[in-house]
Amino acid sequence: MPLPDRVRAAVDALADRPIASTEKGFGVISAGRTVSSASLAAERPDALGADFTMPLLVLRDSALRHNALAMADWCAAAGVELAPHGKTTMAPQLIARQLAAGAWGVTAATISQVQVFRAFGMPRVLIANQLTDPAGIRWLAAELAADADFECYAYVDSVAGAALLDQALQSGAATRPLNVLIELGFPGGRTGCRTVEEGVATAAAAGGSRTLAVAGVAGYEGGIGHDSTQATLDAVASYCRRLRELDQALHGLRQGRSGLPGSASAGTSIMSAGGSAYFDVVVRELTASGLVPGERAPDGLIPGERAPTVVLRSGCYLTHDHGEYATIGPRARQHGPELVPALELWAPVLSRPEPTLALVCAGRRDASFDQGFPIPLRVRGLHGVQRAADRMTVTRLDDQHAYLRLPADAELAPGDLICLGISHPCTTFDKWRVIPVVDDEYRVIDAIHTFF
Repeated sequence: MPLPDRVRAAVDALADRPIASTEKGFGVISAGRTVSSASLAAERPDALGADFTMPLLVLRDSALRHNALAMADWCAAAGVELAPHGKTTMAPQLIARQLAAGAWGVTAATISQVQVFRAFGMPRVLIANQLTDPAGIRWLAAELAADADFECYAYVDSVAGAALLDQALQSGAATRPLNVLIELGFPGGRTGCRTVEEGVATAAAAGGSRTLAVAGVAGYEGGIGHDSTQATLDAVASYCRRLRELDQALHGLRQGRSGLPGSASAGTSIMSAGGSAYFDVVVRELTASGLVPGERAPDGLIPGERAPTVVLRSGCYLTHDHGEYATIGPRARQHGPELVPALELWAPVLSRPEPTLALVCAGRRDASFDQGFPIPLRVRGLHGVQRAADRMTVTRLDDQHAYLRLPADAELAPGDLICLGISHPCTTFDKWRVIPVVDDEYRVIDAIHTFF
């Protein structure tokens, strides 16, 4: 799928963006000269050699390519669309890869994120959150007015929220309605109507406004659990069935039965869910009607109504991980696409003060730790030979140190490099403004800029 010209031009311009010596890892290679993604691609320096300082986070290009295509093929076969959550990487170069692979759009959580995506020309954005900031809403109204081709969706989960959104859009001189999705939550979860009845009332309020058009329903199942037990999978499935129930309850409203203008998608509503852990369950449940998205419904549903378009919002599939999603994601259940971890953090061993303890120069400032510590994968000795990091475990992180427990007879010395896998990529990306992309020989062939 070709990228829109505006997106391609904006992303291509990043190739010549200077990478300062103040960026982590680039203090040597960028000292006294101009370095950019383009120059790195031409020179292909060794990421593990003398040109880069450690610790260094890298992205493996072969894994990125594989994951983008694997997820796109899986979604196409399942008959669903994909709007990957951009907050995972906040990297327009990576989002462009996802769009080029066939993504329906990109998901954002805040107006600030939308502003980044719009600066790079992203034509369709799903805001998976409530909007209550008047300044941000007014900016969105102006953006919708300025670009007739910009397609945007946002959440509402209450009558009060719909009224606030409507008022702010009017003060922002909105010239066309904002598409909204009625968000369904669950007890103890975050935002979202707690009952189907509340969802119907919210839809009626939104549909009765001058500035909102109800386009479907949405929710987030990821907060239901952080494991792959049958009880959690059953709870996710039950939640998805309630989301379908809300969608069915809105059929009459979308046909104008309660003063609600028709669907913002020309007769086809949207059902959106699907984080990175349980999107296989989401697809199974939200497509359970057996209808092809967009296909006219049989007798028994509203005449002319079409099966909803299911939109997944998985963000972590592109890089996958060695921890949380590798453990509880669809592939761990033999479902979903086969994904390959793309993120690696390389760091030197600083000290081995005890036979079973080594200190590594990487910490909370470099890697995520909210859903598990980094996972030792390999050791690279001083002569460049790599070996498995057998029976080594990170047990604690300080700001710049990892505490590595290992067998007393393990071969490991100061100066060796440890390759660490990542658990939960979201909170690793935001610690790096520039990330080298490497080939399978660890030659740098690109650099990704993040915009957090």
